[in-house]
Amino acid sequence: MSTLETTRRPGAALTALAGAQFTVMLATSIVNVALPRIRSGVGLSDDGTTWVVNAYGLVFGALLPAGGRAADLLGRRRILLAGLALFAVSSLAAGLAASSAVLIAARAVQGLGAAAIAPAALALVMDLFPPGPGRGKALGVWGAVSGAGGAAGVLLGGVLTQAWGWPWIFYAVAIGAVLVLAGAAAGVPVTRAGESGRFDVLGTATVTLALTALVWSLTTARGTGWTDPAVLGGFAVAAALLTVLVLVERRHPSPLLPPRLFRTGRVVAGNALMALLGSVWIALFFFLPLYQQRVLGSSPLVTGLGQLPLACANMLGSTLAPRISRRIGATATVAGALLTEAAGLLWLSRISAHGGYAADILGPSILIGLGLSVAFVQLTALSLEGVPARDAGLAGGLVNTTRQVGGAIGLAVLATLAGTATAHAATREPHLEALTAGYRTAFGVGAVVLAATAGLALLLFRRPRTPAAPPAGRPAPQPATEHR
Repeated sequence: MSTLETTRRPGAALTALAGAQFTVMLATSIVNVALPRIRSGVGLSDDGTTWVVNAYGLVFGALLPAGGRAADLLGRRRILLAGLALFAVSSLAAGLAASSAVLIAARAVQGLGAAAIAPAALALVMDLFPPGPGRGKALGVWGAVSGAGGAAGVLLGGVLTQAWGWPWIFYAVAIGAVLVLAGAAAGVPVTRAGESGRFDVLGTATVTLALTALVWSLTTARGTGWTDPAVLGGFAVAAALLTVLVLVERRHPSPLLPPRLFRTGRVVAGNALMALLGSVWIALFFFLPLYQQRVLGSSPLVTGLGQLPLACANMLGSTLAPRISRRIGATATVAGALLTEAAGLLWLSRISAHGGYAADILGPSILIGLGLSVAFVQLTALSLEGVPARDAGLAGGLVNTTRQVGGAIGLAVLATLAGTATAHAATREPHLEALTAGYRTAFGVGAVVLAATAGLALLLFRRPRTPAAPPAGRPAPQPATEHR
């Protein structure tokens, strides 16, 4: 079982760990606003531009289970520091890149570093703060910086790109990683390996290749179509590798994804809902800046500044999430948060080609920020509920994986639907109106997905019925209580 040296400064450790998660999420979205200038700067093609985003997300999502397992076996602090060092070096390399190949490769290595950082940092938070109000507050901070990192990436990307040029978005991430590395080295206590056993190399390779094939196919389908032979072949390879993974994991003495993990607490339900939330979350930060720049004509700086209300609402919601959950219960909190975010997306689905920020974006951004943050905090807590300390890193990696893979699937599907709607509208409407029709479709479908996810949360986390009275002489079974 993982042990942690006693620390007199848990606040300093939490600050460093939250900073690590913020940096990881920042790198996910900071390139979105800068893509047009990155494209001209290194001579990217259309496919290459897409891979500046996807190289990071693909490697990050595919290797998260391996990162979590490595943290449990080799020591969480050790893996965290190694991941931060790799993250800083690869970010610097991305900023210095003079060719598209070097830039895309550096982004992939960034994803590798992030896959080590995220699960190790979350497992350390769970170690530092035992179950109770303290853990709830810590996860509130975690949720705040996770959501704010995505919004701040758009803001900082716009500011830096317009002020000093696109390489500075990567230099800023590198500087942030170095600062967090110093803080973690000083403030996070030493850990011992959480579990003995061998690292599952074959399982790691299989799940990584399977997720890579899946995400690659989904990404490629946006440009070539879902029936393209290469896309269908990629899906077939992913399905075959996932089948092999199941067979391999059944026979390995220390599997990458031990079956016991899926029999613990609410891991399966929490991760399923997190995948659905991620499918809309990542797409939001893709489509909203595009609408602001391509339709409303906003500059990168103005686009970035427009994310401030969403970021502030996100931090407020994350702070309030534990208090709301204690008052009304985790199930009602998750469902209410998802419906709040769905309402914001439904509002965005009414955007106009001749609209403005105050009328079309400000109000929905506040609703989305509040709902997104509360849902993220509660689903993270539910996904880790009941997980033993030895598997905390793996469980943390799994919940991040489901969000990333869910995001890749959601973005691919929503981008395809938006493109279809735009192409259909272009036959009868001007260009800006056609683009807006596509974005409206993406936001509207996202609202439907979140509303359905809220209903699924009520079903999966419903309070069990009170059992009938047992026969005389037998003790009555104790009903499960809702997580509060």
